[in-house]
Amino acid sequence: MQTDTTDHTRIIYTPIGAMIAIADEHGITYLDFTDAPSVQNNSDHHLLGLLEEELHEYFDGKRSSFTLPLYPQGTPFQKSVWETLRTIPYGETISYGTEAKMFGNPKAVRAVAGANARNPISILLPCHRVIASDGRIGGYSGGIWRKEFLLALEKSRDKDRRLFL
Repeated sequence: MQTDTTDHTRIIYTPIGAMIAIADEHGITYLDFTDAPSVQNNSDHHLLGLLEEELHEYFDGKRSSFTLPLYPQGTPFQKSVWETLRTIPYGETISYGTEAKMFGNPKAVRAVAGANARNPISILLPCHRVIASDGRIGGYSGGIWRKEFLLALEKSRDKDRRLFL
C-alpha cells in the first residue's frame, strides 16, 4: 500500500505577520514566520484549514490550546524537548533551567535551549513561553518583538479568563 507523502503548504496571515505552514498525512510538520511569503498555490488540505482557523481563534483570544496533530521532524532528543514545551500552561513562562528539569535532565539547559531554537512548529509548540532565568525574554526565531507580542497576548487573555472563573 502506497501512502501520500506530499507536503501541503499554505501561507497564513496573522496580526504579527505571515506564517508558512506545512502539513503531511501525519499532521502539521512546520509553522514559522516568513517576511517574504511566496507559495505558488495555497493548499486546501484540511489540516491547514483547521490550523488557520485555530490560529485566528488564538489571536482573537478565543483559544488557549490547539487540537491539531503535530508531526515535527527532528532527533529523538529534540522531539522529547518539544513535547516538554507542550506542557507549559497558556499564559505562563518558565526558564530554560526549569524546562530542562521538566524534561528530566536539569544539566541539559544548553541542549534544551538548542532544541528550542530548532523548534519547527511555532506557537503550537510554545517555545515563546521559555525565557532566561533572570527574566529577560531571550531569543526567538520569529524575532523578539513577536515573542513579546505572544507573551503579552497570552498574559492578557489568561488574566481576562481568570476573572470569569
